[in-house]
Amino acid sequence: MERVEAELFTDGSNDAVVRLPGRRFPGVLIQGDSLHIFRSDLAEVVEACERGDLADARDSAGLLLAGLDAVLTRYADVLQAHEIDRPY
Repeated sequence: MERVEAELFTDGSNDAVVRLPGRRFPGVLIQGDSLHIFRSDLAEVVEACERGDLADARDSAGLLLAGLDAVLTRYADVLQAHEIDRPY
């Protein structure tokens, strides 16, 4: 394990925005339990597609998209507040 100092742009919540040494752009630190939830949500989409249940797949995908959009919006807001260009 290596210890490094990182720049923390937000509180230490489930989707903290941090910049590691040597990186131009900050990233999003997603806690393990939140990552597992995203993975489970995506698995629901895949399972619904395999069953041919497109309505359920669409609903599950919509929830997953909303969650990722919230993380991305927070990331973009933080970058703007610190006058950092987006990497995309």
